[in-house]
Formats: sequence, C-alpha cells, structure tokens
Amino acid sequence: MAPTSGARGTARPATTHQQPATANAPLILSGANLVLPTGTVKNGRLIIDGTRITGAAPENAQVLDLTGHWLVPGFVDIHNHGGGGASFTSGTPEDVLNGIHTHRLHGTTTLVASTVTGDMDFLAQRAGLLSELAEQGDLAGIHFEGPFISPCRKGAHSEALLRDPDPADVRKLVDAARGTAKMVTLATELPGGLDSVRLLVEHGVIAAIGHTDASYEQTVEAIDAGATVATHLFNAMPPLGHRDPGPIAALLEDERITVELINDGTHLHPAALELAFHHAGAERVALITDAMDAAGFGDGRYMLGPLEVEVSEGVARLVEGGSIAGSTLTLDRAFKRSVTVDRLPVEDVVAAISANPARLLGSYDEIGSLEPGKYADLVLLDSAFDLKGVMRRGTWVVEPQLG
Repeated sequence: MAPTSGARGTARPATTHQQPATANAPLILSGANLVLPTGTVKNGRLIIDGTRITGAAPENAQVLDLTGHWLVPGFVDIHNHGGGGASFTSGTPEDVLNGIHTHRLHGTTTLVASTVTGDMDFLAQRAGLLSELAEQGDLAGIHFEGPFISPCRKGAHSEALLRDPDPADVRKLVDAARGTAKMVTLATELPGGLDSVRLLVEHGVIAAIGHTDASYEQTVEAIDAGATVATHLFNAMPPLGHRDPGPIAALLEDERITVELINDGTHLHPAALELAFHHAGAERVALITDAMDAAGFGDGRYMLGPLEVEVSEGVARLVEGGSIAGSTLTLDRAFKRSVTVDRLPVEDVVAAISANPARLLGSYDEIGSLEPGKYADLVLLDSAFDLKGVMRRGTWVVEPQLG
C-alpha cells in the first residue's frame, strides 16, 4: 500500500547510476545463461542495437563477457503502490518518478502504479496525474485497488471511504485515466460488482477479484462475467475450507484466472506459494510486490491516508490493529527467494515475473522475453541470483557489476 508524504524512517535514497559512454551503442552480451521462452541457453548471446534486441550483430558492436551470470527479461510489476519514500497515491509527479526509479534499480523495467482507497474525486484527480506519466512512457498504466472492496476484508484500507462498485463510479475512474487504466480490484459479491466487471471488460480493463468475502459460487459468477485476475491470492479473502472452499479454490482452478502472489516471506507461507504454482501452473502466476513507500527506503512510520503504518525489519503493518499494510518488497528479492528458498525452476520464475504480467497488459509483443524485435529490457544476475545490472530500452539503469 502507499503511505502519504512525511514518512519518518531510515532514509536510503535511490542511487543514481551514471550512464556508460557506450549507452545505446550496439552491444553483444555473451557467455551468460540466457533464459528464453523455449528454455535456458547456456553460454548464450544477446545482441542489443539501440533500444531493441536484434538477431544480427552490427559490425561496430562491442562485446561484454557475462560468463557465469544469468540474463533474464526485465521484471513487470502490475501491482505496486510506491517506493523510495514516494507514494503513487499521494506523491507529486517528481515523487512518483522517484518511486519508479527506485524499482528500476531493482530490475522492474515495467511498472503499473496502484492507488489505494480514497475519495472518488481525489482518485479521479490522481488518475489524471498518473495518466500523464503513463502517456510519456514512465508507467505502464494505472491499477485502482479500492474503494470497491469488502469492509470484511479491507486490510489496510480506510473503511470509512469504501463503497459498493457502482458501475457509474467505476466508469468515472476509468474515464479519468484517459485510456491508461489497466486494472481495477473489486469485491465482486457487492451490489453492482458483476455489472462493473462487465463494464471493465467492455473497456478493455482487467477486472481483478480481491479484498473479497465472496463464496465459491459468487467467485465463479464473477469469473464467468469476465474477471481474469486474483489480487494477491490468499491475502484479504476467506481461507480455503473443505466444505466452504470460498474464492481461493475458484480462482486456482479456473484457467482464465492469473493469480498474483507476494513472495516476501511475510504474506505467504512457502506451502501456499507451492500450492499456487502447482495447481495453477507457472503460466498462470504473476509475482507482484504490492510495495509501499518504504520499499528501497527504510523502516519507520508512514501514513496511509488517515491510517498510520509502522515498518519494522522491512514488514509494514497498521499501528492500530496490526494488519499487513502492503510490502517493502522489490522484484529482485522476489526472484531470488523464489529460486533459492522455494526452489522453483528459473524458467517458471521468469514466466511469473516477466512474461505473464506482460501478457496481461497486452504488451508481450514488446516486453516480457528476450527475443529479437522486443525492447532491450533485461536484468543481469550472478550465480547466487543477486542483481548485478539492469537495462531498460537499451540503456543501462544499473551498470554491470562484474568484479
């Protein structure tokens, strides 16, 4: 979730990396383990020309030896509320850009800005601001998480500002985003929920089921109406029951649903993560951060609208009530944990952190894999899966650290 300005904590501003003299010059990256849609190629070669990956090496291309490293596609985060001390819900445009840059330093080359529950007029105003950043290419779009969610499963959202998903209100936010709305999270069992799902589908916006108290049957209805994403599966919804399976079973079993997972070691037990990957398959998982301002910034106290959040040892919780209030996760940490702790195949993690969210956004022809013709968005990892470089659109955001 996203706190407001005025956070108090251990400030760790994002480091600005100087661009190398050869930025955007033709470049051959050789020797790394290259993770492609068809599998991993050992001692592979990737050719960058300008902003794109290409299949043929120009005569003047420079060669960078990456032996012993991994090259994977740039990460795509479809659920992110802020970072670097900046809130996507309440920050200035400069704050938002700082938050975007913070996550780029951690490998997220494509990011959707998520808002949290607020007054309708305020959210419409924020949509206008964020849409400008999306139109200039800094954001991949806007995700509205709230206010159309269940008070029974509100998590770190202000109950006083929640409302039923009236299609007219949903349409107001979509219109305010000027074509950049990508996703809206709804408790689809509430009055107007199913009609709002249908409205979103008609406008090409993802309808996501989340912060919901729906039954199994109600969730099936919402999926049949056009919902295609489960907002942070397992979190902010009824637990799986053997006689009352609730939304989790419906969302896991339906091939039309992509399930978001927050793999930070706090939101999910490893067995729950394994259950989702095993039952849904790697092709139906999207790893997200659900990050708030403290991501890449530090512990301390933050404000989430009228709600105070305490971040301690990287875990964000409401001061009153103790509910988890988003995360401080970055996707490089989610990647490493998924491979080294959860022992997931690297190819499955790449699908969940890059390819699948890119497909959801309708952008897989441009991003999400290391294929000729696509943008040169990539992450360089060492043999321990620690981040050692980030390239976005052919320019190093984090220069390769090979020493």
